[in-house]
Amino acid sequence: MSHPSIYLASNSPRRRELLKQIHVAFEPLLFRGPGREDHDINEDIRPGEDAVTYVRRVARAKAEGGINRVRWRGLPPRLLLAADTTLELNGEIIGKPDHGEHAMAILRELSGRTHQVLTAVVVTDGQRFEERLSTSQVRFRRLRDDEIRRYVATGEAADKAGAYGIQGRAALFIEEIRGSYTGIMGLPLFETAALLQEFGYPL
Repeated sequence: MSHPSIYLASNSPRRRELLKQIHVAFEPLLFRGPGREDHDINEDIRPGEDAVTYVRRVARAKAEGGINRVRWRGLPPRLLLAADTTLELNGEIIGKPDHGEHAMAILRELSGRTHQVLTAVVVTDGQRFEERLSTSQVRFRRLRDDEIRRYVATGEAADKAGAYGIQGRAALFIEEIRGSYTGIMGLPLFETAALLQEFGYPL
């Protein structure tokens, strides 16, 4: 049985892999680049904004931006899915690294500690917006500086919240997780399926 296609308002290859895993047909709705390059999707942290408020706001902005692009490009209406992932450590929001040195600094901060990974998912039909939030805890073992340097040198840390990908070599750093493995990857499949089913998508 072929499933109807949705729009995926994300450039993330991990989110594409996860949607394929649950047999959701999708068409990528590409943005120019990170949110800070798209004037209507502001990923900068606002003063006093906590991690939950931040990740929910950015996911909603991506969904609204995606719907705007569907309309601007004259594309046929379909369900649209957007998501955002961020990390929180002791009240501090940790996003994607700006460069290699920044990635190493983030990983040194996460070393030997437990942090939260928050992923907000939004599904919309262009009129109604529904959202779910996945929150997981990840504990890193203590990392040596040479391990951090080798990891960052692989390029895997780039463009990932918290400067690591749980599905890659960084799995070697992780002592324990509590919560959603796919949420830590960037798209919690339990919450995603529930949202799609709310809109009548067959799964």
